[in-house]
Parts: sequence; structure tokens; C-alpha cells
Amino acid sequence: MRLSQRLAQIVDDDGPDRLTFTDLAHQLHYRAWGGLLFLFSSINVLPLPPGTTFFFAMPVLLIAGQMIVGRETPWFPAKLDRRGVTKAELRRIIGKIDWLETRIERLFKPRLASLTGSTASRFIGVACFLLALIIAIPVPLLHHAPAASIALFGLALIYRDGVLVIVAAIASVLSVILDAIVIGSGFVALAYALSWFKP
Repeated sequence: MRLSQRLAQIVDDDGPDRLTFTDLAHQLHYRAWGGLLFLFSSINVLPLPPGTTFFFAMPVLLIAGQMIVGRETPWFPAKLDRRGVTKAELRRIIGKIDWLETRIERLFKPRLASLTGSTASRFIGVACFLLALIIAIPVPLLHHAPAASIALFGLALIYRDGVLVIVAAIASVLSVILDAIVIGSGFVALAYALSWFKP
């Protein structure tokens, strides 16, 4: 079952309109870590107002940090957990990811199980944590590539696809290189601009 299908089931279930993140993670079952990584990183793939990337990177840092230490289930601070997510927000998320999953689901399947196991998940957590730190840097256009890489790691965990882990790792390296080029070019451009004002 695709993540979007499981989310649709959660939305259709009887119960409160607002779910805590703990409740959502519980209902995602084995998809919890991958699903939460994918959901939070998908937000960061979208164009965001300057200065807000740090705020949206925090949930990813929280999830990735817990993966690193090997927690079995996600934990959220009480205030953030109570904020949770409404079913209306989940419907919007479903609308954004369902078309994508429909087109790519046939590509993913359980394989190279060791790359999505408990030990590998810790290394995935490290990679996602470092990528989330880059997302948190308040520089325009810097967050898209790292967020997309985290989304790939999330999908890899959801589908237990070790090949996708390899793809996500390659994408992570490329995203870091790309962002380094962007930052380096920015410094060069700034230095060149300042040189015009020197006597």
C-alpha cells in the first residue's frame, strides 16, 4: 500500500479531526520513520519564504536525530506533538504526493534489505541530519536539493528499497556539491561587488 493510500485511510477513519504526531506515527506503523521524513522534507522541496527554512528543517532534524540513536518509535516535544496535523492538512498532502507515488511506485520494491535495516537506518539518519542542517541555512534556493534527497531516503524506508537508498546517497552528495557551488559563487560575487567600492 502506498503512503498516500495509508494516509487516506487515516483521514477516513472515525476520530478527532486533529492528530498528534505521535498518533500519526503510530498509525503509519512500519512506515513511520520513512513516512515522517518524506512528509516533512516534501514541505522543504517547495518554494519557501526567506528565513522560514530553519523552522521547517527542525522536524527533520528531530526525526533524523532519533534515528541516529536507534529509537524504535518517534518522539515529539509535547507542544509540537499537540500541534500535530489536521485531516484537512493530510488531504492536501495526499493531493500533492498521490500523483507522484502513482507514477513511481512500480520502480520501488523490497530489495537489498540490509540497506534499510536497523543499522543502515542509523546511517540514513546521519545523512538526513546533515542535509537538514543545510536546509536550515537561510539562503534562498539552498534547501531544495537536500530536501529532495531526504524525501528519497524516506521513500527508500517506506518501500524497503536498498537500491533507492543508493540513489538517495548519490543525490545527497550531488546536492551538497551543488549547494557548495551556490554558496561559493555567492561569496565570489559578493567579493567582486565589494571590490568596486574599494578606493
